[in-house]
Amino acid sequence: MKDNGRKHGTLSPCAACKLLRRRCAQDCVFAPYFPADEPQKFASVHKVFGASNVNKMLQELPEHQRSDAVSSMVYEANARVRDPVYGCVGAISSLQQQIDSLQTQLALTQAEVVHMRMRQFISTSDPGTSSPQNLPPAASSKFIPSQSKSFFCMDMVDQANMAESLWSY
Repeated sequence: MKDNGRKHGTLSPCAACKLLRRRCAQDCVFAPYFPADEPQKFASVHKVFGASNVNKMLQELPEHQRSDAVSSMVYEANARVRDPVYGCVGAISSLQQQIDSLQTQLALTQAEVVHMRMRQFISTSDPGTSSPQNLPPAASSKFIPSQSKSFFCMDMVDQANMAESLWSY
């Protein structure tokens, strides 16, 4: 069992005190967050922030926020070790680019769903005029799937009911 990063009955120093080669006091601020069995956790934080700065940050925070602060410091330190120039910002930027790309893909997919529903609506609403031969020239060119470039005529969609029709199955 562990209590504050230490085993009962022994005075095993926490990872911070072990790395700093000092005696781990009973009230060590590092012990609850840097247990002896996770030395790399403190090593990366110490390399980026320094033990003194980490100690100051932890002492300035209320105890209920310290665990989250240590998690953030460990994440930032690991990111900074992997990418010394950008650190977390590089990871955040990459994720933001992925979000932008996925939002674009989602918008295109939603537009394609609207396009397909319009084709289905036209083909089921008036069976006599649903074939491309019976459609007016402007309308038939918008619904021929063999076009090399996909294009969606959004002005044919009822804007007021578009959101409702997109999500109703």
